Amino acid sequence: MKSLVFSLSALRAGFAAGLRAEDVAREALARANGFADPAVWLARVPDEAVIARARALDALPAAERALKPLFGIPFAVKDNIDLEGLPTSAACPAFAYEPAKSSFVVEKLVAAGAIPIGKTNLDQFATGLVGTRSPHGAPRSVFNPDYISGGSSSGSAVAVAGGIVAFSLGTDTAGSGRVPAAFNNIVGLKPSRGLLSTSGVVPACRSLDCVSIFALNVSDAAEIFDIAAGFDAADIFSRTRMPEATVSPGQGFTFAVPRASDLKFFGDDEAARLFEEAVVRFEELGGHTRRIDFSLFEEAAALLYDGPYVAERFAAVGSFIEANRGATDPTVGGIVLAAKSRSASELFEAGYRLEALKRRAGALFSEIDFLLVPTAPTTYRVSEVMAEPLKLNSRLGTYTNFMNLLDLCGIAVPAGFRETGPLEGLPFGVTLAAPAFADMRIARFASAFEAAQGLASGAAREEEAADEGFIELAVVGAHMSGLPLNHELTWRDGMFVERTQTAPHYRFYALAGGPPFRPGLVRVAEGGAAIELEVWRLPRAAFGSFMAGVPQPLCIGTLDLAGGKKVKGFLCEASGLDGAEDITSFGGWRAFMAAKAARESA
Repeated sequence: MKSLVFSLSALRAGFAAGLRAEDVAREALARANGFADPAVWLARVPDEAVIARARALDALPAAERALKPLFGIPFAVKDNIDLEGLPTSAACPAFAYEPAKSSFVVEKLVAAGAIPIGKTNLDQFATGLVGTRSPHGAPRSVFNPDYISGGSSSGSAVAVAGGIVAFSLGTDTAGSGRVPAAFNNIVGLKPSRGLLSTSGVVPACRSLDCVSIFALNVSDAAEIFDIAAGFDAADIFSRTRMPEATVSPGQGFTFAVPRASDLKFFGDDEAARLFEEAVVRFEELGGHTRRIDFSLFEEAAALLYDGPYVAERFAAVGSFIEANRGATDPTVGGIVLAAKSRSASELFEAGYRLEALKRRAGALFSEIDFLLVPTAPTTYRVSEVMAEPLKLNSRLGTYTNFMNLLDLCGIAVPAGFRETGPLEGLPFGVTLAAPAFADMRIARFASAFEAAQGLASGAAREEEAADEGFIELAVVGAHMSGLPLNHELTWRDGMFVERTQTAPHYRFYALAGGPPFRPGLVRVAEGGAAIELEVWRLPRAAFGSFMAGVPQPLCIGTLDLAGGKKVKGFLCEASGLDGAEDITSFGGWRAFMAAKAARESA
């Protein structure tokens, strides 16, 4: 269980193979209790309550379980979002209150079968992009504890990247759901304003706030968004989703990036290199790059904190901070209380300017499919941020602050790791942005980029390098979950990792003979396809005995997976194809066997 990846696909395959919701809940609790960073959680659902919820799910009839798309999936909630049974404090103990019920979004996720584990740390009142403005301490990067996790949704990002939960909720007003994703090598989805209800959320800038989603991959984030989205009559800013265009990678597309003179990385040469590599990757996916004057986005961003729109933060929590100066973070208090001096006329003038910028942005987006920017230009040590909290925080918002003001949606995705210099080993990310209601369209582009990158997400990159006691093995036939030979893996303490596909370089055959019926996977130079498989992790000590039982013409070789990852797996010698049936068109063994059974019963 400790090696089970907490992604939706891995957990669902585990449930299909007999794993219980209680098993996953206990593992999530063990991971939370054993996690090295003490600043992640502000409040935890009692262990017995988590187990009770999981047992209630396990007790459901199969038909009811099938109606819960997030059955048994553990998740975390940022502590400015209400979760019934736990206080909401926004990282300010003096502000804490007991909500009468969970927020609209949390209720939808729980109804879908997800299991909340607890409330996570944040920059107080969601004011900051650094993750250091909390009286409970600063959650750290999962790759180097000297560095910030990003904020304000700091604990939520670390809980996912650290493998404690499968997904988490954050909020995003100026980048809080994207910057922590970049700093922790995960996906951060910032939806169009109003598509995820903010009922039951402590406001930062109420007209701009978004509930955001952190997950290990784009597919998970998009599915959770689909489940959580919905019109909420109680939220005055709630909106109904609009139909989306279906342009996808491979059809030819245009994306914009800031021209070289507008890109800022503040001396982080590795971030600059990784961004240019991301641009090239999108070009390889069929995209045409358009270099643009970025000034309209910079001007819009300046309206948020350097302009009068910051006054909305005073409207949200200013009166409380005025009455409780000693109970609030000094930096947060200074930002919010300074906004009190802004005048109504300034706000109207800024509003007129913003409408003009929106028109210019609309004209640009009518000619492109999305805007690609770095998620953050660089990153910093915790000590550096504590020494210069305003200056460095402002830098981190270079490519995020404009987005909600211009009514854009965005998704942040991992884009590699710095290989040299003082920030060596720390991750970098990029963000795709488009006008409101294009959420799933940009998710498709982000997913294609993710697959082309082939990166492990979260802290898995480190764990895989350090985990020398196991070997990952791809299985394509009867060794898969629930099939007749799966026990040959499980009795050797094999652990399910994920269900995925090969790269499109293989032909697939049903070999002659049987039972047991066996498939054969053959790599080809052309005419190949992607074939469904499962990846399992076997202890090295057990791998030899497993290989000894592999009969000819099968053998263990190296397989290329979707996304570029390579693992050991089953292949077939060419001599074994005599009398074999080419079943490549079925895409996998399960589909072929189902069709075979249907033919035989007809």
